[in-house]
Amino acid sequence: MNPRNVSFVAALAASFSLASGIALAQSKTSEGVLIANYKTPNYKAPRTPDGQPDLQGVWANNSATPLQRPKALEGKEFLSEKELTSIKRAAEDLFKDGGSDAAFGDAVFLAALANAQGKMKGYVTADGKVGDYSSVWTVNRDFTNRTSLIIDPKDGMLPALTARAQELAKRPSYVENESAFGQGPGKRPDGPEDLGLSVRCISFGTPRIGAGYNSYMQIVQSAKTVVVLQENIHDARVIPLDGSPHPPASVKTWNGDSRGHWEGDTLVVDTTNYRAEALMNNSEKLHIVERFQRSASDYLTWTVTFEDPDTWVKPWTVEIPLRHTDDALIEYACHEGNYGMQGILAGARAADAAEASGKTGSGSR
Repeated sequence: MNPRNVSFVAALAASFSLASGIALAQSKTSEGVLIANYKTPNYKAPRTPDGQPDLQGVWANNSATPLQRPKALEGKEFLSEKELTSIKRAAEDLFKDGGSDAAFGDAVFLAALANAQGKMKGYVTADGKVGDYSSVWTVNRDFTNRTSLIIDPKDGMLPALTARAQELAKRPSYVENESAFGQGPGKRPDGPEDLGLSVRCISFGTPRIGAGYNSYMQIVQSAKTVVVLQENIHDARVIPLDGSPHPPASVKTWNGDSRGHWEGDTLVVDTTNYRAEALMNNSEKLHIVERFQRSASDYLTWTVTFEDPDTWVKPWTVEIPLRHTDDALIEYACHEGNYGMQGILAGARAADAAEASGKTGSGSR
């Protein structure tokens, strides 16, 4: 694991004025930021020398909001101020000073919600055991009043998977993108090619919407091009703004092909030409549309729509607040000491040897 979070920088102070009587953000704390709203009414973005809205800088995606709405919050799109404060305090209580197991992704919010509702005291990993990374490794997360990143469908849930995607979802965990390093049930990997892209340090998917783990991005603009540099595996997309078309459909890449244009103050990035299984078990029909808009002095609102008729029965959209930071991106040297992949393959070979000698081995062929 790349340890950005060991030396996690304190959250940048969010200094906002009051608009319509609503406090847009509270001041910085060492535990992250409590965001009431990341959109300032009638906010006007600063301009570049070319007159474009200035989106440049390093932006942190540390939102604790879960991708899908928890069942305990079914039908509730927004938290009240009291609920939001309670859940954030519960997270601080659970994960302070590295005194618990680490929680990644949606587990931070779900554990804090359970704690706030009195259904949980302390946090351990999903297998119910201690011994994984301690919470000192985890970045402090920002809490908003949204109950899911998904804003469409309105229920805050992912659409149903197609039959094709359901079959792919049955595969062992180690072949899934964004997977854990552990080996799941099923066929043991014969070599690196049987492992997922993230385990092999090829890609964590682009765009990567996951938060809290090397999830910063940097944007650089010129009059005709925008570059979006993703911290995780330092994937850089050079996005032309000249109206040129996507390449022929026969040209496929892991990161797809991105083309951009401006709609008022919003940068719209259209990405196609993905290889199959580059992102969330996608097919080659995956089409992603991103919208970047400066919505407050220290915030970009990032809206991402995923459409793939061979993976989901209908499109879905997330909205993520990206908070400005003065921190530089840290090199994600994933290939250096990739003991996760080595361990998976070594374990598989040990299981093969035990099986060949008549001893009981883990997994199955």
